[in-house]
Amino acid sequence: MEIKLTTPEQERYDTVRSCIDRDITNAEASARLGLKVRQVQNLKRAVEKNGESGILHGSRGCASNRATHPETASAVIAFMREGKHRDFGPTFAHEQLAKQSVALGLETLRRLMIKEKLWKPHVRKGPAVHREWRPRMSMKGELVQFDGSYHDWFETGEEACLLAAADDATSDVSAIFEDNEGVCSVFRFWWRYILTNGLPVAIYLDKFSTYKVNHKSAVDNAEMLTQFERAMGELGIRVICANSPEAKGRIERLFGTLQDRLVKELRLRGIKNRDDANRYLAEEYLSDHIKRFSVTPRQEGDAHRSLTDELRKRLPSIFSIQSERRVNNDYTIQFKSRWFQLAATQDTTVYKGDIVTIEERLDGTMHIRLRDIYLTYTELPERPKRIKMTVTALTTEKPRWRPPANHPWKKAAARAAALKKLRNTR
Repeated sequence: MEIKLTTPEQERYDTVRSCIDRDITNAEASARLGLKVRQVQNLKRAVEKNGESGILHGSRGCASNRATHPETASAVIAFMREGKHRDFGPTFAHEQLAKQSVALGLETLRRLMIKEKLWKPHVRKGPAVHREWRPRMSMKGELVQFDGSYHDWFETGEEACLLAAADDATSDVSAIFEDNEGVCSVFRFWWRYILTNGLPVAIYLDKFSTYKVNHKSAVDNAEMLTQFERAMGELGIRVICANSPEAKGRIERLFGTLQDRLVKELRLRGIKNRDDANRYLAEEYLSDHIKRFSVTPRQEGDAHRSLTDELRKRLPSIFSIQSERRVNNDYTIQFKSRWFQLAATQDTTVYKGDIVTIEERLDGTMHIRLRDIYLTYTELPERPKRIKMTVTALTTEKPRWRPPANHPWKKAAARAAALKKLRNTR
């Protein structure tokens, strides 16, 4: 194999050749080359014996003793060209090969993939806007970054929504696939999170409509709260809305990692639906992800607050969609084209015109609350006719006023009596 000398090597050869031809002394050659006289003498003997190649190291042009075996390289290339491995990055591919007992260095694999055009290295670009680095929180539970990501997670051509939270101090992750990033899905996520970890001090998220009222009037009106802000306020959790994706970069980078690694893990296991994916997340993936990517916080401890028994009982109410309505003069309430009749006796005094809170809970039930007391009601099949009532208020005792036969209170009893009479005649 013919080896071409580089310019420095050619200069070294010419100097040694001049020394051999006695044009210069060994001492002069030693000074020019920065070598000892004995090293110059060794080079002279090597050049006299091997010519120009005597200048070169003996292993020049030879394969390294640590070089990857051609059969191993071919097997790795074949593995990477398989359809389900087509978009693996070097790090993830190295982990999968290690599971199959293929010993190959990460950088060796990276260079091999670049050479075979199986992976294109990323071009590093500086940020367009200068942003100051914010250190991590010192203790777990002080700040939790939260967001949702719509992506083709199952590679079926349809997007699915993954909700995830990352602890700012430790990078511990909680994640679950949900219907969307709407209020009910977000409530289900945080209900599970709180029961598992406790109440964090603050949540850091974006200005999506589920989390913040994006209206110019909201700047001067702090009482314009979303259902999410109202629920977190009842739990004593501070909500912080970021002004840019970079501000909550930890959760953004998490989704970048998940869109790379989780998609491939789901593909390798043939998971194509949400239930199986959530089961895999809970039983395998999240624990492995936390073990691999979590960091040790600067300060030991956990800032999550424990749930009290009273707060635990109130969770179904807190994580409900709440709306306010006014009690009509006939003690009916209209809500979403539906009509509800309050019972004649209640555990608290109810006046006409009172503002009640309607709770649409996650289990599909609906509750009507006046202050902290839940009211008894029945749903009417149609809008009731307007009737002048002399009842001042509903109390714990039945009112002495007797409603007419066509009043909604009596319609249910009339229907029951008619049905009983029909059964007796058969």
